[in-house]
Amino acid sequence: MGLGSEVQLRKLEHVDVVLRERVEGPSTTWLEYVFLVHQASSEVSLSDVNLETPFLGKELKAPVMITGMTGGAPDTEKINGRLAEVAEKFGIAIGVGSQRAAIEDPSLEQTFRVVRERARSVPVVGNIGAHEFVKYDLNQINRLIEMLDADALAVHLNLTQEVAQPEGTPNFSGLISKVRLVVKEFSTPIMIKEVGQGLSYEVVKELSEAGVKLFDVAGAGGTNWVLVEKYRARKISSKLKELIAANLAEWGIPTAASIIEARIAAPNSVIVGSGGIRSSVDAVKALRIGADLVGLAAPVLKAYYGGYLEEFLQAFIHGLKALIALTGSKNLNELRRKPVIITSILREWLLNRGFSL
Repeated sequence: MGLGSEVQLRKLEHVDVVLRERVEGPSTTWLEYVFLVHQASSEVSLSDVNLETPFLGKELKAPVMITGMTGGAPDTEKINGRLAEVAEKFGIAIGVGSQRAAIEDPSLEQTFRVVRERARSVPVVGNIGAHEFVKYDLNQINRLIEMLDADALAVHLNLTQEVAQPEGTPNFSGLISKVRLVVKEFSTPIMIKEVGQGLSYEVVKELSEAGVKLFDVAGAGGTNWVLVEKYRARKISSKLKELIAANLAEWGIPTAASIIEARIAAPNSVIVGSGGIRSSVDAVKALRIGADLVGLAAPVLKAYYGGYLEEFLQAFIHGLKALIALTGSKNLNELRRKPVIITSILREWLLNRGFSL
């Protein structure tokens, strides 16, 4: 089996494992330690709540992004096409999974290009792993962007997953210098994105100083790609990799802590709060503690396969609007001035990290 075929198979296996196995946690997001104050006498009507959010030069109808999941295998064009249709309908942003397969096999470009074809007016974010990003030349990086007419290119930092993955390449040497070069050479912005272990203050600070203005924290508490690789290793009877994954599964920065760390490190950057956002309550908390918008992946994929994708997004956005009204707010700026209570281990984390509450 060639390298391109291996990448395609891996993408299909990833979707299958996420749908069939228990791959969340074992950490929680720590959003359960964040509380907003319910205002029972709020006179804010849902019709008065404005969720519009600027993002990548466009106006979202709600502060929501379907974060990158798939593409690069024949059966994934249908998934990406449908996700793009609903992103366009609801006026939310959308990303794609790693475009590596399409660089290695141009016949797969349509599995990604379909997103721009069906989501013409909303921000579309490309995606490539950090290992490939470092080794690709500028022409290949330009191909990633042109493939989607992308509004930004996400570079995902999946070092922990690479350690656990049977085919993994856990080496990001040269990343910072390559980020500086690409930021200098391209007008399309770079987004730095984790995949389930979160971004720390130090990482966001360093990459912000390198010119990055977009971060997707993808913290611990949602889909754990180390566990995904554990199940893949079990399938191919790689006991060593299965045990390595089991040893790494608890590693990471919970989403709530990562959002706050990223916001403090890069106060003027755009922060996408993702990693275990499963409800409107999770989302409104993330938006209050520092996220500009929230990212959804696994629940969207499950809603797609369950046949209730539009209902899921409609309910999620409606719930977000209701909760903002229940804080006595009419928009996101007002929400961010409302009281927030941070408790328990999250409070201890922030104090021990030297962050003012």
